[in-house]
Amino acid sequence: MIDQRTSYPSSMTRHLSPFWLNRLLGIPSSTPLTPRLMASTLRVAFCPLQEESPRLDHFITALRESFVECGVTIVEEAAGEGRDSRVEAGTALIAPGRFEDHQLPISRVSTLYNNLIVGVYDEPPPVHGGQTPQERLDAVVGKLAWEMVHLLIYVTENSWTVCSMNGGITTFDTPLPESRDVLESLIPKLTAQVVPPRDGELELRTGALDTSAPEFLEFAADFVECGRIWAGNERFMNHTSRESLDYRNGFCRKIVSRYLDERNGMSYGFFARQLPVKVAPAIEADDLGGTSVGDALVPVTIAGKQLLVPVPGVRILTTRSGCRKTAIDPRHDLVEIGLDNGHAWLVTPAGLPEGLVSKPSFDTLTIIAHAIGNAMIASILLALAPGNRFPGLLARFGCGMTHWHYYLDEEMIPDGYVVHGFDNPPVSCSTPQSAAYSLLGKLDALERALEGGTDYLGDVHIEPGHGTNVVGTRSLAKMAMFLNADSCVCSQREG
Repeated sequence: MIDQRTSYPSSMTRHLSPFWLNRLLGIPSSTPLTPRLMASTLRVAFCPLQEESPRLDHFITALRESFVECGVTIVEEAAGEGRDSRVEAGTALIAPGRFEDHQLPISRVSTLYNNLIVGVYDEPPPVHGGQTPQERLDAVVGKLAWEMVHLLIYVTENSWTVCSMNGGITTFDTPLPESRDVLESLIPKLTAQVVPPRDGELELRTGALDTSAPEFLEFAADFVECGRIWAGNERFMNHTSRESLDYRNGFCRKIVSRYLDERNGMSYGFFARQLPVKVAPAIEADDLGGTSVGDALVPVTIAGKQLLVPVPGVRILTTRSGCRKTAIDPRHDLVEIGLDNGHAWLVTPAGLPEGLVSKPSFDTLTIIAHAIGNAMIASILLALAPGNRFPGLLARFGCGMTHWHYYLDEEMIPDGYVVHGFDNPPVSCSTPQSAAYSLLGKLDALERALEGGTDYLGDVHIEPGHGTNVVGTRSLAKMAMFLNADSCVCSQREG
């Protein structure tokens, strides 16, 4: 059953209401979390076909019909020239065929961050079996930069393939798009665009991170060792330099630089350490009687209990966006992010080399969501399973978070870590949906652990078409050793 006042299905928010998801993470209640709801809010426009291609013509016709069947709103491009002819903000633009430099579809949209552009091409995708994961990723990102689009669709005689900025590659073995595939795989990618944290979303505390403090040095050593271990695994896609890409002209180069908020490239995945935090136990709602709690406690329903959960401020050390995760220089490559009473911040190191830009991860909101979720889970466990080790370990050591754009083999799930997310829509990193799935999924994983008698120690969040987050009580280096115990520990799977 859908709550008509929000865009959240009641099944997905049975633990935490949309109001509190908004209060905790700033995620608007209008954010759609299911493919059907995503389709109902999506607007799409089509550029005219730029080349003689019966295959593309048939594909675009079928794609338009599938959109309509899914409930997507189709809008016509505005007539005229200049700004008045541009597609308005919030509309995705489908651009079939090759465009001349002066007619690129990016010149037809109103915004850089709120108009997702999809290039559609009558040719095979630029990837093949002989490439390493990094080579496949570089090939996809290179095409994105050259065509100045956010998503690629390649159409062949018997299949069509979607390539995303995440490095996700999904192939459908049908010559024309079918409505179910469009609804469940394509529409979630069109609903929310990959964007970095924007100015004003985080309070910036420039140069305030003390990289000589004993606490920092202890955690920094964990990052360095973790990166060293992952360097031996080719499936940890690491970094695509902005300068390594080919551009049509200087204008396109500037647009990519601006889109990345002056980052020197795109790095994939993150390492993070939630700093130790001690929490108070949750309170059963019945124990409060009629007492008003205001904003101090968050109502959570879990394992048949109505709880009021205190949520403390959280602090996280994490890798800066664009750095090489497998060769971390802790003096320059780590930042602190945090959240307290809805106020988020970013702390950067002092003494950065000239030209080095210290920016937060595209996944910042997701990282914060995991940290908030860890604190809430510790509080709930203190109330419902006081013998569980997780709260004490969080208070003493914090939690490690590892994210990369591949997937664990099933036998590599650590003991005490609960898997969730398989059935979520394949949204991109940096989206509010990704953060929402992180927090709501953790609560669902905890409930399954409680009901199954599992000694909860963390979670494995599968993000279909994107990657994996492993979050829990092991340090980054110990988790890296565990996940890299064999020469091949990961499998590529689109969900």
